[in-house]
Amino acid sequence: MNEIKAMPPAAPRHDSASSAPFPIFTESADRLMHAVQGRMTNGLSPASMILAYLDWLVHLSNSPGKLGELAQNAAAKSLPLMRYAGASLAGTRDLDPYIEPLAQDSRFASPQWQRFPFDVMSQSFLFAEQWWHYATTGIRGVSRHHEAVVEFAARQLLDMVSPSNFLVTNPDVLKATMEQGGQNLLKGFENLMDTLQHRLSGAEPRKVDSGFVVGRDVACTPGKVVMRNRLAELIQYSPTTETVHAEPILIVPAWIMKYYILDLSPANSMVRWLVSQGHTVFMLSWKNPDAEDRDLAIHDYRRLGIMAAIEAISAIIPGRNIHTAGYCLGGTLLSLTAAAMARDGDHRLASVTLLAAQTDFEDAGEILLFIDESQVTYLEDMMWDQGYLDTKQMAGAFQLLRSNDLIWSQVVRRYLLGETDQANDLMAWNSDATRMPYRMHTEYLRRLFLRNELAKGRYEVDGRAVALTDIRAPICAVGTTKDHVAPWQSVYKIGILTDTDVTFILCNGGHNAGIVSEPGHRHRSYQISTHKDLDRYVDPDSWALITPRREGSWWEAWEAWLVERGSKERLPPPPMGDGESGYAPLMDAPGSYVLMQ
Repeated sequence: MNEIKAMPPAAPRHDSASSAPFPIFTESADRLMHAVQGRMTNGLSPASMILAYLDWLVHLSNSPGKLGELAQNAAAKSLPLMRYAGASLAGTRDLDPYIEPLAQDSRFASPQWQRFPFDVMSQSFLFAEQWWHYATTGIRGVSRHHEAVVEFAARQLLDMVSPSNFLVTNPDVLKATMEQGGQNLLKGFENLMDTLQHRLSGAEPRKVDSGFVVGRDVACTPGKVVMRNRLAELIQYSPTTETVHAEPILIVPAWIMKYYILDLSPANSMVRWLVSQGHTVFMLSWKNPDAEDRDLAIHDYRRLGIMAAIEAISAIIPGRNIHTAGYCLGGTLLSLTAAAMARDGDHRLASVTLLAAQTDFEDAGEILLFIDESQVTYLEDMMWDQGYLDTKQMAGAFQLLRSNDLIWSQVVRRYLLGETDQANDLMAWNSDATRMPYRMHTEYLRRLFLRNELAKGRYEVDGRAVALTDIRAPICAVGTTKDHVAPWQSVYKIGILTDTDVTFILCNGGHNAGIVSEPGHRHRSYQISTHKDLDRYVDPDSWALITPRREGSWWEAWEAWLVERGSKERLPPPPMGDGESGYAPLMDAPGSYVLMQ
């Protein structure tokens, strides 16, 4: 029972715009060309970028009103900027800058940027950034997607030439160089050589020597692996209380990273905290796939992951419904699994919690910049060649979404200021990425992102469509205010896709740090309310305005929500695994799959 064998899936269907037969060798040649190109473009499709640029350029060229508006804007703002520069040179200007940077832009925040000539440099750059935003948006006829791509590309090019990125135009770097006698530049050169050495060897650059060891410093909550198959291990955590709540909790992590984002250090481990509150917790730990796993499909993740775990938990703790929680991709998988279970009359779920997880991908945020037919085809061909999507290729896209924070600020810190990152558990986890199988990721991008089949009731499980409206278990959806991966407004849409009671929690922070929000964490707050099935709809922006803000960790509110929707019974802890039903403990947590590189 510990080992569940997967049936070999059928080969993925290749979507083609033409119904005519396409010679296999010709298609293979095209795919190989795209795969080779993709390694040079970091997975970005040149065709997608060119089409977006031409769409913007043709429509802009055919818009004399917009061109006139841009010229007028440049002239109107250049004169005040020149007066600002003159006043700064003469030392007579006011302290307030002419153009304020965006709230999240901290490149020019230090007092050094308020002195001539650096204030003029920063203001000129912000003026150019603002003007190009006007130039790439609001043009009649340009498709929404192409407009977003062109605006994004212009922003990336401007970020490259920001005065904060260069030694002679960054006053903070100049100050550090003077104070340290150039030692910062020597350290920066060492960091650069270290990066180049790792890149040439094909390894990841060593950003930080974290010192965090999986199983010792992170992923160290005691437990046992009670099930293993070709795709997943199931960990049952050891109880720490004399009695436990009757309903166990199954956590489904994303397989894009290792599971222990929810079991970091003992001080901020969600798993350890839930166990301390008297919950019996199970966690799925996904295998890190390689080329041999290229044909693993979403169906396999559902069957060998969630459903296999539910069968194991039902055997270990018979007769009890199960609270479930899915994080990111794991939450999306959990939602379609819950819909399929409800369709088939399987009522073993006591509740469904979606942590920063989307079910409707129409408004999936800036990640949609990398999702169109051309881009998905390009990624498909790269994965076809390798058998998987590499961790570096995934990381590149996410870094571009926040290039100021994740690329250029790091360049300045590491290579100009000579600094190295301070070790912490979240950074150790973030560097421990996993691969994505060819077939699964192709299905995910095409069926969920491009076609939005789950939200439209067209996603098929076992040959029949599932609908989120079939779910009757109560739902708790958690969004984070600064999420670039799953914008909270998109997470919020689960309320209009289901016919059950939905509790929505909005907590401050990003996609990862907002979820890891242990009690006692400073500067944490959240909003929470429950929308009954028959209540009138409230749009997300209105909800955020009218819902009171609470200080503290959202974990405590969620744990109370779980208890309220359980039987409220307290029982002796269940056994660790069950040998009679084939789920005897195999090894200590964290298991073997989490250690795979």
